Amino acid sequence: MDPRQLQESMLFRGMDEAEVAETLKGLDAGEKRFKKGEMLLMAGTLTDRMGLVLEGSVTIESTDAWGNRTIISHVGSSQVFAETYALLGQEPMLVDVTANEDCRILFLKCRRIQESNSRLEPWALKCIQNLLTISMHKNLSLSRRGFHTAPKTIRGRVMAYLNSVSLKKCSREFDIPFDRQQLADYLNLERSALSKELGKMQKEGLISCRKNHFQIR
Repeated sequence: MDPRQLQESMLFRGMDEAEVAETLKGLDAGEKRFKKGEMLLMAGTLTDRMGLVLEGSVTIESTDAWGNRTIISHVGSSQVFAETYALLGQEPMLVDVTANEDCRILFLKCRRIQESNSRLEPWALKCIQNLLTISMHKNLSLSRRGFHTAPKTIRGRVMAYLNSVSLKKCSREFDIPFDRQQLADYLNLERSALSKELGKMQKEGLISCRKNHFQIR
């Protein structure tokens, strides 16, 4: 794998190529490919590894005992997932991680950072700092989802989500990482109700949309 690609990830931020190589060795890194729809990690299981998306994307999902699915977040290229569970080690996962498309994942045994012979290594210190930054970003992401699902109306949830994406992209025209079903799952809505509301909003001139491409008017 190309160290320069890994340096684009927040996990390896501030590391030179030698430190990236040391981190990969220290965390027993291993690469694996998954097909779209394939489950990478399952709720109820333990994991000692976190994942870094090299290509493609995955979704973090919660499915209740009755089969109702809620999408918690989308994890794209150069982003990580399951780091909290991997560090805690004995905490069962509360979510599933599913391939959103064909993807290539780098798994890392991040609990090795906590071992006494690794903690003072320069690469380990940088990795811990970067994981803390990643954790803070994840907290912000969960807070944003709370804002998106707080409105009581379908339109309110759609507008809250699209407005936040627009602010993040610094543009009123953008692509979202979800298809229509995934967007409904993310906003805790029925797909048919969501599609109907999007149609109304287009007729009223509030937005235009085609598949995952949106423009706020």
